[in-house]
Amino acid sequence: MLIKNPGDIASSEITPESVYLDRRRFMRGTGTLALGSLLAACGESGTAHATAPAAPDIKGKPLEFNPVAANADNPFYTAEAKTPYGDVTQYNNFYEFGTGKDDPARYAKNLTTSPWQVEVDGEVDKPGRYNLEDILAKNPLEERIYRLRCVEAWSMVIPWVGFPLGKMLQQFEPRSSARYVKFETLVRPKEMRGQRSFSSTIDWPYEEGLRMDEAMHPLAFMATGLYGHEIPKQNGAPLRLVVPWKYGFKSIKSIVRISFTEKQPRTSWEQIAPHEYGFYANVNPEVDHPRWSQASERRLPSSLFAPNRIDTQMFNGYGDQVASLYSGMDLARHY
Repeated sequence: MLIKNPGDIASSEITPESVYLDRRRFMRGTGTLALGSLLAACGESGTAHATAPAAPDIKGKPLEFNPVAANADNPFYTAEAKTPYGDVTQYNNFYEFGTGKDDPARYAKNLTTSPWQVEVDGEVDKPGRYNLEDILAKNPLEERIYRLRCVEAWSMVIPWVGFPLGKMLQQFEPRSSARYVKFETLVRPKEMRGQRSFSSTIDWPYEEGLRMDEAMHPLAFMATGLYGHEIPKQNGAPLRLVVPWKYGFKSIKSIVRISFTEKQPRTSWEQIAPHEYGFYANVNPEVDHPRWSQASERRLPSSLFAPNRIDTQMFNGYGDQVASLYSGMDLARHY
């Protein structure tokens, strides 16, 4: 297919901060139809949905970080209106805590995030268990203001705080044989009620992956905060991935394991519904989901009578930076 360069986005399109944390009910059927009714781990369906009730403006510990430069040519910045903090923390998908969008905010408070370790293994010269504080000590924090586009056709704009993924991965000294990197989310059923559910179709842990050149791209980001404060538990504390040119379910939360592999890993949503959710999951308005169009999106906050619908951009507006990663690929086949 022809890859098109995205147009500029008007600053009036930026989402307020309070719509990021509610969760659509997981639709189910029976037999093979159950797979067709699954929703990916990033959001709500394409239908209009009322804005979630605003949460109290309560933020966690403030972070020290390098603010992003407010420059139109800065690939880590967009002048679009940011989604309000209350929405970002009350409108979420994190199936480990339930399938409703308000479930993470309601139940994630019970999650223990300190101490936290990340296991590194596979095709790497420095495997081991790394304490989060040791990772942070080697990776100064900076800000990125990115668009987030859900596979279910809604979107937000979020000011993340964290550090480049590639810089961290280099510190583990991956071998030349490492062609992919796989990530795993915490498994702790006592604190993550969704993992105790008999109706869950996810084979825990939740797993995601990237090609190494994607993981090393400057836009790929590990987030430890948002809006200048520590990232809330319902948003993936204490460490989550942010890959802004891909659908949101690629941005795995609460990471406890990073594996370097020679072969492409099978990700969780690929295993559940491979005809709907592929490995690459690049934002692509020219390739529809089997059950809804991807040509447009609802920029949150939105409501039934004010859906705030906008056109979707190729690679979520980051085509100038990432299109070369997929040169010669059929993006309708490698979805």
